[in-house]
Formats: sequence, structure tokens, C-alpha cells
Amino acid sequence: MIRVGFLFTRIRVEEKLLLDELSKHADVEVVRVNDDETLFDIARNDYQGLNVLFERSVSYSRGLYISRIFESYGIPVVNPSLVAERCGDKYITSQLLVNNGVPTPRTLMAFSEESALKAAEEMGYPCVFKPVVGSWGRLLSKVTDRSSAEAIIEHKSALGVNHQVFYIQEYVEKPGRDIRAFVIGDQAICAIYRSSENWITNTARGGQASNCPITDEIADLCHRTAKAVGGGLLAIDIFESAKGLTVNEVNHTMEFRNSIATTGVNIPARMVEHVLQQAKK
Repeated sequence: MIRVGFLFTRIRVEEKLLLDELSKHADVEVVRVNDDETLFDIARNDYQGLNVLFERSVSYSRGLYISRIFESYGIPVVNPSLVAERCGDKYITSQLLVNNGVPTPRTLMAFSEESALKAAEEMGYPCVFKPVVGSWGRLLSKVTDRSSAEAIIEHKSALGVNHQVFYIQEYVEKPGRDIRAFVIGDQAICAIYRSSENWITNTARGGQASNCPITDEIADLCHRTAKAVGGGLLAIDIFESAKGLTVNEVNHTMEFRNSIATTGVNIPARMVEHVLQQAKK
């Protein structure tokens, strides 16, 4: 019997699909771990006998710390905490992509209001201000001139410590869409175009999904990106820029509800297959 811990915040469509796939395996027992309700004694392993933890927390910080706790118990986690940290912090992701020669938008880091304004001026307008930790396209700002830069910087400074780390990225002119590629291990299994009249194309913000064929270029870029962050269950966001494909972000707890029918690929089944492979190691 393979015992799979299933860490979740709430059972969304994705979690229901994953649990349904797990239930199809007669040799699998699922132990649900609700990160809202569970407390963890870091000195005592209350989960002996688990072969793997499948991390599906909505919260980046909850998922990261709980993954580290389970890893300290000697229980492997999918995705590992190191991969979560590399993908959940945009600076770390960008630095790894740069270090590994993966094309990615130019990024400047600043740590005061004055240097943030200098960074925006050096980057040129428009540019994009992002929180270093965040998802679903929240709190992104497209800054079009010095006045709006000053206003955004002042606003971010007032939000608290995390927003006083300024991550400023070049604005990439997109053809009304971007690409989200789904990766298992280090191989792209399918991809979608996310189309929108808004510059933010996330499906969580209304972007429309359509199938994107996996070309050799996309496959190679996904392989190199996955290798850079450590591999696993990943969603890689890719821009079609004037200079070619460029990787914008990497997501380690991907949503996929809009992509199964769109691509014709049973994404949750492939994810569960990967988790069970890790459990058997």
C-alpha cells in the first residue's frame, strides 16, 4: 500500500480532480492534511508510514514551511520545498533563469524608494512592478511614466516590508496572449495560449484558454527551465517577444482546470503518476 499525504487549504476543482485520480489506484491510501486545521510538532513525526506528501496549499508560505517540516521527518514532498522556494520567489526564479542562460525579461532589484525610481527610469517606460511573492496576477503594476512610478513606489512602500523589495521587470509587448506550458519532471506535456485584451492574461483574471502545440522550441525552453528550478510539477509562463520566446514565471502549485479539455491531456492523471513514482523511490 502506498500512503500519500495530501496537503490542501480547500478542495477546489483541481484538488477534487487530483483526489479522484488518486482514488482510481487500489494500492493507494490518501491521508488528507488540511493546513487550516492541523498543527505540527516539529520534534515528533505524526505521519510515520507516509511515502510522500503531495503539496497543494493555496498559500505559498504555508506550503513551504509544512513541506520543510515533512522533509525533516524524512518524507519526500512533491514539489520539494527547494523547488517551491525557487518558484515562489520571483527574484530567485529570475536569478536561476539568468544563471542558466534561459531567456527571461530584464529585471532590476531595488530596496529603497529612491533606487526604485532610478531603476524604473533606467528600465524605461512602460515597465512592470511586481511583488516578489504573489500569484494570480495580483498587485502587478504597469508603470507608464515617472509620475505613475512615483505613485506606485509610494503606495508599495506603505504596504509593508515585503513590498519594500522592489522587483522591476521590462514590459514585453505580447501579441494579445502568452503561453502556459505544463511540465511533468522536466518535460512539457501540453500548453495553452492565454488570450486577453488586458495586458495581464492570467485565466484567473479572465484570460481565454486555447490549445498551444508543443513545438521543439517550447519543449527545449521548458526542459531548460525545469532543470534550472529543480523539476517537478510545474507551469511555465512564456512570452512571445520580438526577440523570441522568453520565460516570465514558473508556478509550482499549478492550476489546470481550464486546460484539460483545451489540450486533450489528462493533466491530473499525469500529475498523480509523477507523485506515485516519487513515492516508490
